[in-house]
Amino acid sequence: MRAPLLISFLFASFGPVWGGLPGSRPNILLVITDDQGYGPVGRHGNPWIQTPNLDQWHDRSARFNRFLVSPTCSPTRSALMTGRHEFKNGITHTILERERMTLDAVTLPQVLKGAGYRTGIFGKWHLGDEEAYQPERRGFDEVFIHGAGGIGQAFDSSCADVPKNRYFDPVIRQNGKFVRTHGFCTDVFFTAALGWIRKAQEEGAPFFAYVAPNAPHGPYHAPEANARRFKEMGFGDDQAGFYGMIENIDENIGRLTAKLAEWKLLENTVIIFMSDNGTTGGGSGKPGVAMGKTADGVELLPFNAGMKGLKGSADEGGVRVPFYVRWDGKIPAGKEIGSIAAHLDIFPTLAALAGASLPAGKQVEGRSLLPLLEGSAEAWPDRYFFTHVGRWPKDADPETHRWKNFAVRNQRYRYVAATGKGEPTLYDMEADPGQTRDVAGEHPEVVAAMRTAYEAFWNESRPLMVNEAAPLSPIRPYWKWYEEQTRAGGIPDWVQPSL
Repeated sequence: MRAPLLISFLFASFGPVWGGLPGSRPNILLVITDDQGYGPVGRHGNPWIQTPNLDQWHDRSARFNRFLVSPTCSPTRSALMTGRHEFKNGITHTILERERMTLDAVTLPQVLKGAGYRTGIFGKWHLGDEEAYQPERRGFDEVFIHGAGGIGQAFDSSCADVPKNRYFDPVIRQNGKFVRTHGFCTDVFFTAALGWIRKAQEEGAPFFAYVAPNAPHGPYHAPEANARRFKEMGFGDDQAGFYGMIENIDENIGRLTAKLAEWKLLENTVIIFMSDNGTTGGGSGKPGVAMGKTADGVELLPFNAGMKGLKGSADEGGVRVPFYVRWDGKIPAGKEIGSIAAHLDIFPTLAALAGASLPAGKQVEGRSLLPLLEGSAEAWPDRYFFTHVGRWPKDADPETHRWKNFAVRNQRYRYVAATGKGEPTLYDMEADPGQTRDVAGEHPEVVAAMRTAYEAFWNESRPLMVNEAAPLSPIRPYWKWYEEQTRAGGIPDWVQPSL
């Protein structure tokens, strides 16, 4: 059997896609939650959480059952925005200037904008807080975001949100100016997105709406109405906040769906739901450790769909997320797709839908998923996906971390060194999805092929890790801009759209 091709060489080897979806130019709505992961969805078997609206999206979508992302947030978001591995975008961390997406990359919103789309982002960006890296410079027409990786975060670098910002009544940066909002952050982001979608519809242009709530990322602060049920069940405050934020997201998905139906947008809008990395142990609980007990003594055990690993891990549980694609009347509801796919594929898939041209050269490494969605894929050659947790210390030589905290995945196997200690292990993910038995000794040829592929990937990526020697900025841009605006006239109240 021929070894899978390196993903970095895949795109050039595939010709055009035939069928009804390419070039159909629907509106595009992509909802990406922060740290939710795969387990905290009702339809995935979670025993504690109730997500009726997300369950409806699940039922009415084509679903990729093994969709892979990066172990943490900035890496995933950069791969989504560029169609290539995060290391090739210079992103090897989520802070310390190593979250800044190289200015040499062409972004997905730039490509869609070039095809006549309106583009808007609502929520989390986390690909650079300095002016040159901000989303209005990277292809977005409408920008409504917080800074850093989360509301109120600040690090000893440029990565910092507005000082003392909170999940309730947050200060948000809208198109280069700060505004003071009222309400819970997730509610605010969905409201802003809905207002902009309605305006784009009235203007008659197709739109790309990137709705990226910071929830359920910590700190685990949910509206009391959403957290109360979990506290009464016996969960601790963090878990009640985490699950409460997800149920609040679900309420907003219900509100979003109702408005899209009212505005007759469901028939000409592709809706995608995903998360940015595996679920977090801080909120969803650590494996085998009860998160509390019910009044009658039943232990509240964490649920991660039988997977090994959480956010920040190179194991399957650290990188597998939901990926639902809904287009009423065009994409079959309930279609199950077992082929592995990844965040790298979103760029070419959406570009193909929009009839947009891809960047010249080899930037885009992923594949369009349209043949799988429309059932026209006569063959789907296997390929490798590469994971690396990154996050080595600021002054460390990346070479010393080449063989630590990495994984190589194809359709059947995961070759992984998840802890950076000891020899990597090999798992047959089809026979053993929970990664319980190392089969490296039984398949030395698989190990050898995966190591060779990974070596080539690393050698390609290393020269593109452009932020490794970047000095830490003495200025936190969001703090500076906030202070300047406060002195110049203050922070006005946000003009909430009427829906």
